[in-house]
Amino acid sequence: MQQTATKNPAEIIHQGRKAFVSGLVYAAILSAIINVLQLTVPLFMLQVHDRVVNSQSTDTLTMLVIIAVIALTIYCILDYVRALTYQVMASKLVRKLNLPVLQAAVSASVTKGVSQSGQAIRELNDIRTFVTGNAISVPLEALWSPIFLVVLFALHWLYGLVALVSALIIISLSLFSDFLIRRGMKRANETAVRNIGEISGSLRHAEAIEAMGMLPALARRWRQSQLHTQDLLDITTRRSRALTSVTRTCRYAMQIAVLSTGAVLVIRQEVSAGSMVASSIIMGRMLLPFDSMVDGWRQWVLAATAWSNVRDLLENQSPKRETKPTPRTQGDLTVDRLVYAPPGSDVPVLKGLSFTLSPGEVLGIVGPSAAGKSTLARHLIGVTRPTAGGVYLDGNNVYLWERGSFGDMVGYLPQSVSLLDGTIRDNIARMRDVDPRLVLDAARLADVHDMIGRLPLGYDTHLGEGGYMLSGGQRQRIGLARALYGRPRFIVLDEPNANLDADGERALIHAIEVMRADGAIVILIAHRPSIMQTADKLMVLQDGKISQFGPRTSVVGAIAPGEKVITTTRGKA
Repeated sequence: MQQTATKNPAEIIHQGRKAFVSGLVYAAILSAIINVLQLTVPLFMLQVHDRVVNSQSTDTLTMLVIIAVIALTIYCILDYVRALTYQVMASKLVRKLNLPVLQAAVSASVTKGVSQSGQAIRELNDIRTFVTGNAISVPLEALWSPIFLVVLFALHWLYGLVALVSALIIISLSLFSDFLIRRGMKRANETAVRNIGEISGSLRHAEAIEAMGMLPALARRWRQSQLHTQDLLDITTRRSRALTSVTRTCRYAMQIAVLSTGAVLVIRQEVSAGSMVASSIIMGRMLLPFDSMVDGWRQWVLAATAWSNVRDLLENQSPKRETKPTPRTQGDLTVDRLVYAPPGSDVPVLKGLSFTLSPGEVLGIVGPSAAGKSTLARHLIGVTRPTAGGVYLDGNNVYLWERGSFGDMVGYLPQSVSLLDGTIRDNIARMRDVDPRLVLDAARLADVHDMIGRLPLGYDTHLGEGGYMLSGGQRQRIGLARALYGRPRFIVLDEPNANLDADGERALIHAIEVMRADGAIVILIAHRPSIMQTADKLMVLQDGKISQFGPRTSVVGAIAPGEKVITTTRGKA
């Protein structure tokens, strides 16, 4: 798994495509043999009707039964091997793509929202479901249908002609059906996905919706969207059902046509009676893949779209990072002419920031809302790629740093603390293999050990869906313990005291002092001035630029009277 994750996107995509194509070629070869073996039953009936019944020879019947059993046994084995082939194809694709897709989806979520990651995982699962489903074999079955057509022409040219015309009619109806319903189905699916995304986003704010009576208005909007989607689905479904009925009726009529043709030929003594029954079975088998071609083709199109989206995600959103872990370091932090302009914008949020911090220094960053503080924090921890310049820790680019070893070096507490689905122990340990000693050390350093002990199951208290609900202050303090896990050398705290009471703030200040004494570089972003008393240096950000930087006492003294750089209004740049 780790090896797959370290390969570049182009190599991952090539290997995934190669695994699919090689498996498909192998399955196509098996399908050819399987289609030949499917002639066993009609040819057996032909021989029994024409030879055994007329000759009344039980020896001939016994030999035919033995041959048929052998052929059907081989058919059973090969059909099972083909099914296993699809399963192996799906397994290889998922193994090669799941971790890279997850990494790219997380990267995309940083800039494009959480829905990107969920959509990518769903599309990867759709590809797996397609490969292990029945639709993938439809074109392979249709590819070898000429085998049955050749046999029908061998029995009599009229059998072959009827079968050929029947196949052309079925194919024409399938293409016409696809033309009528494809656009409507695409619009309906896009609308349904958008509606689900909107309602899922709204449900994250259920408390505000309930408290402010927003549910009726949201319900009306949801109902209107649902009715529109349902209307599109109804129109498309009616067309699909009508054409399916027409296609099925045509197929029954074609069975009658080939039987009638056979009856005429038998009356004229041009063929045997057994060929009439055999030709009906063979033609039915030949038309079977064409009958399901519309649905199968649609599944192929959806799978191709999903693959295209996954490929684009890997090519465009996979962060270009180093693959070799970097040893733990204790060097300086250097921000060198850092510039960042959001995608699609020509106006930079950060405008050429440069500063240096040494181990054991604590920097406080202040400034008005929308000054670029949180954007700077995301660059400091390497989740956002700079437009120009860079952030370096002991000479290593934090954005390019291999994320596993970088995580050992860095602690981060964001403005909005999100704890993952798992126990408190898992969350503090960053979902890694739990080291109880390090978990207890981080919890005590954040002064949450006693608080956790009062929870229903202590460190084993489950959080997330259906789990224990923590208050904002509790989440923030456990998030702080997570940031301090493993005594990182570089810590970024974005408004760490926003939800803390006096006791929590004292614990935070104590933790910062301990980490400073331990030689860590600590950066604080806060609006409440009390926490800034622990800082060695202060930086004042205004409009994406550094307006003041230096020792705390010097910067505070240099701020003009009435100039507001520490406000009580929280904002996120």
